[in-house]
This record gives sequence, C-alpha cells and structure tokens, in this order.
Amino acid sequence: MCGLAGFCPINNPQEDAELLRRMVARLAHRGPDEAGHHVDAQVALGHARLSIIDVAGGRQPIANEDGCIRVVFNGEIFNYVELREALRAAGHRFATDSDTEVIVHAYEQWGDDFPRRLNGQFAIALWDAPRRRLLLVRDRPGIHPLFWTWRDGRLLFASEVKALLPAFDTAPALDLTALDQIFTFWAPLGERSVFEGVQALPPGGMLVFEHGRITQRRWWEWTFAEPGEYLQGSEADLAAELRQRLTEATRLRLRADVPVGAYLSGGLDSSVLTALMHDLDADLRTFSIGFEEKALDEGDYQRLMIEHLGARHSFLHIDNADVGEAFPRAIWHGEQPILRTAPVPMMLLSGLVRDNGYKVVLTGEGSDEVLGGYDLFKEGKLRRFWARQPDSGWRPRLLQRLYPYLDLTQRQGQAYLQAFFGQGLDQADAPWFAHIPRMATTAHAKHFLAEDVRRRLRETALDGLQAILPAGIERWDPFNRTQYVEARTLMSGYLLSSQGDRMLMANSVEGRFPFLDHEVIEFAGRLDPRLKMKVLNEKYLLKQALRDALPAPIVDRFKQPYRAPDIPAFFGGRTPDYVEAMFDEGTLRDYGYFDPARARRLLEKARRGRASGYKDNMAFIGILSTQLWHHHFVERFRDHFHATPETRRKEKDERGRTRQEFHTRELSVHG
Repeated sequence: MCGLAGFCPINNPQEDAELLRRMVARLAHRGPDEAGHHVDAQVALGHARLSIIDVAGGRQPIANEDGCIRVVFNGEIFNYVELREALRAAGHRFATDSDTEVIVHAYEQWGDDFPRRLNGQFAIALWDAPRRRLLLVRDRPGIHPLFWTWRDGRLLFASEVKALLPAFDTAPALDLTALDQIFTFWAPLGERSVFEGVQALPPGGMLVFEHGRITQRRWWEWTFAEPGEYLQGSEADLAAELRQRLTEATRLRLRADVPVGAYLSGGLDSSVLTALMHDLDADLRTFSIGFEEKALDEGDYQRLMIEHLGARHSFLHIDNADVGEAFPRAIWHGEQPILRTAPVPMMLLSGLVRDNGYKVVLTGEGSDEVLGGYDLFKEGKLRRFWARQPDSGWRPRLLQRLYPYLDLTQRQGQAYLQAFFGQGLDQADAPWFAHIPRMATTAHAKHFLAEDVRRRLRETALDGLQAILPAGIERWDPFNRTQYVEARTLMSGYLLSSQGDRMLMANSVEGRFPFLDHEVIEFAGRLDPRLKMKVLNEKYLLKQALRDALPAPIVDRFKQPYRAPDIPAFFGGRTPDYVEAMFDEGTLRDYGYFDPARARRLLEKARRGRASGYKDNMAFIGILSTQLWHHHFVERFRDHFHATPETRRKEKDERGRTRQEFHTRELSVHG
C-alpha cells in the first residue's frame, strides 16, 4: 500500500508544487519509504511509497516511454507478471520490474477497459497528457480508499481526506447525512464521506475529468445468479473448485520482494488462509492479539493452529486501558466516527507486524460477506420463516439456537427475542430485511443527537441505501440480497476502511485479502445459497473445501465474532483525560452534534458501570468518536494542516516518539 494525491488544472506551478508536497506529507504514514512528485503545466501527481515490489526501481509517478501517460497508484496488481508478458508481446517496452508500470501500458493497450484486466486491490490516478484527461479508478470491493473534491475551479484527489485539507481555506464541516448513515449502517453510503463536499470514489468506480467535465461510472459491481442459473456440479466438485480458486488467490498475494506474514485470529477464515499459505510457503510467519476479557479472547484456538502449522508466531496481549489510550489515534487515521472500538486492536496489531520487520500481511477479511458467514444471514433465514406466520409462538424460539452462549431460556429472554427480532416482519421482501434489528440497535445513538442536527437532516438513512441498490435485485434469492447489502454497507465502508486499510496504514503495513479476489467473489456469486449456508451451518462449502487441512475443533467451533472492549476500555485503572474533555458540557454545546444533558447522563451511566448493553456501548463510542473527529479535523484544522514546516516537523517527531514508546511498553509488558 501507498498513498497518492494530486490535482488539476495547475494555477501557479511554484505554489502548486509546494501544495502538492504538503498534501503528500500528510500521507507519510502510508508510504514512509520515499515520496515522488510531478508537476507540469497541466497536472500535479504525488506519491508516498511503501516499497514492496521492485523496491529499487518502482518509484512513482511512473510514465510510458515518451512521458505522455503518467500514473500514481496505491495497492498491488497481483497478476502483473502475466500482464507484463502479454503487453510485451503486444510491443510495449518496460523500464522497471514494478506492477505500477503495467497500469500505464494496460491503459495504452485497452483504454478505459484496462481495470477489468487487473487482478488486484488498487486506487489509481492516471493522467493522459495528449487528451488532457484524468482517470481515477478504485478496486472492485473497495479495499483501497480514494477521495476527491472540487474546490476553486479544480479537481483534487487523495488516498485520505487529510491530504486534501492543506488545500482548504476554512475548516471542514461534518456531513450530517453521513453521520446519520453511520449511526444506522456503521458507514457512509455510496459516494458520501463524513467531510461535507468531499466525495468517496465508490468501490468499482471510475471518474473521468476531461474538458472541464466530471463523469462517473461503475466498471464493476457485486452481482448474483438468479434462481435456476446457479453453478451446476456435485458438492464435492464445487468444493474442490472453491479450494483451487482460493489457493490461486493466495498464491498471487504472496508475490512480493519483501517478507509476507499473516493474521491468525483462530477463526475459520484466518485458519483457512494460513493453511493455504503453509502449503504454498513453508516459512509461515503469523501474528495475533489477545484480550484481557476472556469472553473476547481466542487464544486457545490460535495456539491450536500455531501447533498444527508449525508457524513462527508473535502475540500481542491488549488490556482494556490500552484500547482507551490508543482510541484517539485510531480516529485520526480512520477519519470518521465509529460505533465500536474494534478498529483499535487492529491498529495495535499492525504495529506489532511492523515492529517485527514485516510490511505485508494476508488476512481473512471478506470471507463472511462472500461465502455467507455472519449470524445476520442465519437470523434472516429464521426471521423470514417466522414472517410467514408472524403470530406463531414457536417459530421465534428457533432463534435461541443461534446464541447458545446467551441465557435466553427464561421468559424475559424469550420476550427479548420476540421484541428484538420481531421488528420489520412485514418487510420480508426488502433487501435490507435481515438488517432491520441491527439497524434499530445502532440507531439508538441518534437519540443523543442535538435537536438542531435532527432538523437539518434532509433524507433518511434508508433513502441512501435505496439509492445504491442495483436494478434487478428483487430477482435474487433473499440470502444474496442480504449479502449485497452487507458488502455495500458495512464491509466496504467500515470493515475495509476503519477496521482494515486505515488501521494497517497507521503503521505502514499492507493488508492483502485473498477472499476478496474478484474471481473468488464472482464464483461465490454463482453458487446456490444453500451451499453457502446449509440449513444454519454457515460457510458450508468453505468448510467442506478445507476440512482436511484444519483441526476439527477449528472447522466445527461455534462462530465467535471479533469484538473488543468498548465502554470498559475507558473506565478503569487508566481512565483517559480526553474522555471527560470530549463529554464536557461546554464542548458538547460548542461542537453542536449532541444534546449535552443526554450525553452527560450517558457518561455518568457508563462511569458507574451501568451502561453495559449494545445500545449504550454503541451510543457512547459514537458520541466519543464524533467529538474526537471534530477535535482532530475541525478544532485543530489550522494546527494540523496549515502549520509552518517547523511545527510539522515537531509534530512528526512527537508522533514517532509516542508510537515507539507505546509499542516498547506493550512488548516489554506482554512479551
């Protein structure tokens, strides 16, 4: 991974060269190895590089032979070896061994269709000088971020919004519709970002800026076969094909000129991935985290896989207070409010990876969305069964089977099940039907919004979801509709961003995602949903495909979702001072997002240990993270983005010392 930034047209070459340097400097954490800049009479292209492929020769921007096509690129093209051979056969000449140069010649050869030839994860900015044409392209599932804005008569773009802000004359504002969507779906939808006036290029999206006009289109979309058009073949044959595709996706993602490691959580997905890596590469290096709270820890399963594979392993124990201390830094890197603390341990884990000399890790992210792994999918099946007879007394009791670790046998437990999962039973055909109970739980955070914020909202969060649904979705199986909504909301906007790219890049580590290989996604989209979830057995075909490669307890264990301590992270032996500061009544009133009296009552409830449910946890984290977002990007706008070079150097040195001190303490205390 790297970071890119730029703009066009050029107003003043000398001043614009300085602006580009300032923009790229804000991305130094994404690419600490070197910075590249190109400014001519038409365009500015900048790059912060994390050197992984062709370490010596892959500096960006990279151009074709006569310099008329230039590109800056964040990510990896995993099939670059095969593409380079094909392009050389077509007469193209290469000056480097990097995957970046393949993009330049692929554009020359195939025009705007070139992204379809790429197997990778990427955000690309390509300048076609003869046509005075800028292309911005984002990968299929949305692994790498790319933002743009139109200001003062020109288009600016960057991997992170903080790299756009040096071009702003005034502090940014929070997009209230985006906040409403986060407090419903956990993420902004479609092209929205939380920064008013800044757009996110959507996954599988392309933007063309030419002749002063901006046009956008989707060059790839999640799609699913309709009933009657599913892949044919025996269960065994389809399982074998899934294994072959995952093996190839993993093999391609091991291509690097630096060592590659893997995350090992102890769950099915990371265990499958590390088993495939073990078959492809005997020198397996793995990393994991564990928690103070036993209910959150998966150490027993991690140890089982480590012994099974003989992996060299590094482990980081994280206590609750560590999460509280690191939370503000996670918001700085994530750039948007969040509802759980789960991103923070992922940021600390990527620090462990970097401290052990690794720049690249493979992760199992995406398997649940692609192959049907979440409890959400089970709930949807059972709730649809219930919706056929909504007055039934026994059908809702089937939901008890999903949560054997919860005491739902008492009358109050059964009443909770019926009240929680009984919401929206009259909307069984809606694509978002399975999400309704979770949306309602998340939306509790809106109870704390200031009255003025409520009045200013012009559309509902559901309006935003309906706007991104594809034509023909009603013809898909309900299970696949649920998959689509999950992929386009929580996965692309939260899991791959706040919990993925941003937490990896906080420590200059690249994540790679074999389950999100587009050929794996497209294969899974053609499967009969009953092979993804057989009755209530999630990721059924994946288990059949890899059962012989894994210990039985890993395959047959009850799925445990990844969670981190929420409210307990902020109240204990090392309660952070910033919590009280962000919940200060005057600060709440000045920032203007939340009702001060209600927010303060929630703080006191949390302090007394009485805010223990999901609703209170998410509301507390949502308020705190929104306040911190405002502090970082609005309150300190001048300090962060318009400081003198000397101030910026001091800030960078201080961040480096703080990071080193934190990881030194972590590793010395916990091994």
